[in-house]
Amino acid sequence: MTELTAVQAGVGRLAVRCRAVNEAPVFAFTVLTVILLNAVLLGVETYPGLSTVYSQALDEAEFACLVVFTLEMLVRLGAHLDRPGAFFRDPWNIFDLLVVSSAFIPFLRENTTLLRLLRLARVLRTARFMPQLRVLLVAVGRSLPGTASFLVVGALVLYVYSMVGWICFAPYDPEHYGSLGRAALTLFLLMTLDGLGDSVRAGLEISPFSIVFYASYVLFGSFVLVNVLIGVVLNALDEARAMEAAEAAEAARPAVEVTDPADELRLRITTVRQALDEMEGQLGTPLWAPHPEPSHAHSG
Repeated sequence: MTELTAVQAGVGRLAVRCRAVNEAPVFAFTVLTVILLNAVLLGVETYPGLSTVYSQALDEAEFACLVVFTLEMLVRLGAHLDRPGAFFRDPWNIFDLLVVSSAFIPFLRENTTLLRLLRLARVLRTARFMPQLRVLLVAVGRSLPGTASFLVVGALVLYVYSMVGWICFAPYDPEHYGSLGRAALTLFLLMTLDGLGDSVRAGLEISPFSIVFYASYVLFGSFVLVNVLIGVVLNALDEARAMEAAEAAEAARPAVEVTDPADELRLRITTVRQALDEMEGQLGTPLWAPHPEPSHAHSG
């Protein structure tokens, strides 16, 4: 039992030291600098001349970055030794752990394409050190369900107008409306309002009522749907900001660190005493006060 207590105390002290290192501004700045250096190395490797001349230097720099990332993960894991569940409850911690540990998998290291993609994924780890970027990425993830609904509605609108365009303009403009696919491609490009003037002029040469077709399509396809998409993204952005603020408030809340079983026992005793004091205040009489014996009257 004494050995187990000593091990627990040692783990607690190690976790405290790792947390001190992990929360140091210098540590965060160093990791961010190495992430940006890793991005620069990836960019340099896209130039064949530089990658050939400085091949050995680039490999050594990549190895140094990997060493720094590995040490960073060990420090962060060490900071959660006394509460490992908290580490895996954070999605960013899981993402960082997968990205860094994947470099040690033999299959991935032998595949140049996958290895470069994984190295590219390290650049996304800058979101950990940039709260606004982290909020944007969370907002993008939370907007995906609403975006899927938007795509379904947009596809339905595009299909209906493509069929109408094929029925009305196919005999006169087969290059743009000769089939459902051509009509859908034409209208999809018109959703950006690029080339709208030429399309309207060509339609007016066919029929003056074509202006109704193009005006209604621009109204629904470009204005209404795009604004709906913007609303979905803005709503997700507000939710992401609220989540970030809640996490920041939770992190700022002072926590009681208990690394010694004796301290934990004293803390529990103090809690029980406080509960007894509250009960005493409500009853108005100490719970441990002696109760007077009832007096019995004897009739003579």
